[in-house]
Amino acid sequence: VSASTNIATALGVIHNGALPVPVDSENETWNLDLSLIESLITPKTKAIIPVHLFGHPVDMDALMEIAQRHKLLVIEDAAESHGATVRGRMSGSFGDMACFSFYANKVITTGEGGMVVTNDDALAEKLRLLRNLAFTQPRFRHQEAGYNFRMTGYQAAMGLAQLHKIDKIIDEKRRVAATYTQSLQGVAGLQLPTQRDWAKNVYWMYALTVQPEFGITRDELARKLAEQGIETRTFFCPMNQQPCLEKIPGFRASACPIADRLWQTGLYLPSAPSLSQTTIQQICDTIIRLKS
Repeated sequence: VSASTNIATALGVIHNGALPVPVDSENETWNLDLSLIESLITPKTKAIIPVHLFGHPVDMDALMEIAQRHKLLVIEDAAESHGATVRGRMSGSFGDMACFSFYANKVITTGEGGMVVTNDDALAEKLRLLRNLAFTQPRFRHQEAGYNFRMTGYQAAMGLAQLHKIDKIIDEKRRVAATYTQSLQGVAGLQLPTQRDWAKNVYWMYALTVQPEFGITRDELARKLAEQGIETRTFFCPMNQQPCLEKIPGFRASACPIADRLWQTGLYLPSAPSLSQTTIQQICDTIIRLKS
């Protein structure tokens, strides 16, 4: 499991009776470092869950080669990457299944909930069964322990309406990111988000890290921006530092120095697709002014 991610990724593992093994981040996209995966695989390893962090996809071609070599399942966490591509192919279309989030701040939203996608017909049928309490015939005799994971019709209608204009939403996300980058590139001490030449980054959030050269810490910058009415949010606490995971017998808190550093130095800026050029420039001007 990617070390730098929302706790939900690891909870999906825990609630299925397995153990998440954190894989440290790499230094540019902040996604899991593919060069570390094979050193963490044991005879008990069953699956890899790559997270397409902040909208930049993992190199899924390379990851799938590793998974196939070790006969592992791949479950993509595409919660933040609606519309992102790897060499022209959509994130979420590589693994055995992929999970998307429709939480309120995602690229498209239904207010809450999400979806699972797969091209495995048998798996799709089982997922449909499990989401609805596993009703079969006779109706109230259950062969499987299902879940009450139904989406309401109202939520589905909201999501479908946004899906029709997802290209425009992504274009606006990328506009916001390009405007931030144009104003902040060259500012010493800020590591800005990247886009590899094989990827399309949808910039779910405009995330950056604050290095010592900036002159003040990430926390000081966040506090001073808040005083100016500009809210930010930190990166995720890495899985190797999560108290709820440390309590689980057998949990391997593998060393994740880059994910640890991202937790200390990373923050993301306001990223709504509706942000005006003027507002983004004001945020950038404030950041530059606060640099000591």
